[in-house]
Parts: sequence; structure tokens; C-alpha cells
Amino acid sequence: MNRRGLLRLGGTGLFAAVAGCSSAGGSADTRRVSMTADFAYDPARLTVASGTTVRWENDDEDEVGHTVTADADRIPADADYFASGGFDSERAARNDVRGGLIPAGDAYEHTFETAGTYDYFCVPHEGSGMVGTVVVR
Repeated sequence: MNRRGLLRLGGTGLFAAVAGCSSAGGSADTRRVSMTADFAYDPARLTVASGTTVRWENDDEDEVGHTVTADADRIPADADYFASGGFDSERAARNDVRGGLIPAGDAYEHTFETAGTYDYFCVPHEGSGMVGTVVVR
């Protein structure tokens, strides 16, 4: 499989079952992050209040699947781990890339309750620089 084929792993339809995965809880305040065809999160850095829900929407025009995967070593020690696909660890998310892919046109949400800095990435596109940060105050 060539690189472009690998990047397209998350085409529409194949992984729709993982779409819309959500962390428990909710918030009246929701902030949006776009996942783009440029292998980027937009905005790449977001500052929110505790209790805010962040909604990552896959707006990739090339219909490439993306993940939202917390960097386990770069989130607050007492914070809940988060990853699209509902994984409870970074290792599990890396071991099942397809299980965490968010198809184009779908989304993943997580509510941030603990103050601190959270770094995250897209498993298949981390090497292309698809990384982001949420700062919770």
C-alpha cells in the first residue's frame, strides 16, 4: 500500500461505527476544532474554561479519516484519558488505528474538567505534524 492509500484508511462508510464517540458529561459551552485535508487541527491550540466540551469535526475534503488521541505523557496526571474510538490508553489507540478513525463529515467530543495542558495528535498523521493542544483554565 502506498502512503496515500494508508492516509485514506478512514474513508467514509468503513468506520462509521466509531463516529460520534463522546466522553461522558456535557457542557453548555462547546468549542469546535476542524480536522483538515492539510493534516492539521484548526485551531492547533485552544484555551477553554473547565467544563467546556471540545468537538473535533473532520472537515477533510479528501475524505481522509483522522483520530484525536491524547498524548498520555502530556496531559494532567489526574485527568481522564481521551481518544476517539473510546480507548482508555494511548497504547490501545496506537494498536487499533482503524478503531479510532473519525470519517470525513463526522465528529468526536470530549469534555475537559481538569485544569492543565493537554497535548493530542492524529495517530496516522502524527509524523505529518497533525498535533494539537487544549489548555484548560
